[in-house]
Amino acid sequence: QVQLVESGGGLVQPGGSLRLSCAASGSIFGINVMGWYRQAPGKERELVASITSGGSTNYGVSVKGRFTISRDNAKNTVYLQMNSLKPEDTAVYYCNMYILKATGGRDYWGQGTQVTVSS
Repeated sequence: QVQLVESGGGLVQPGGSLRLSCAASGSIFGINVMGWYRQAPGKERELVASITSGGSTNYGVSVKGRFTISRDNAKNTVYLQMNSLKPEDTAVYYCNMYILKATGGRDYWGQGTQVTVSS
């Protein structure tokens, strides 16, 4: 059984910073791509950022230059450093990992963590 547990969400003022973490546990052979998605009320879930096992990163246009994704392969953990936060960044943030097990690979999702940017 594989589980993804997120932490680090909360309420922050515009211009502030937050750091999200997502750790995977269970029977894991390896992890390919790790990423963060977000979903605001009434909107589609969108990619925020992703990082490959080799360290290549990809960012959504709206967060480029403000957010940084990183990973610690030894800890099966992905991070999202969010700076210069704006009210439009308010959403539920979900981590996603493509996890390899002995029987094959598939996508796994975290439970979601609320990020609210408001004064």
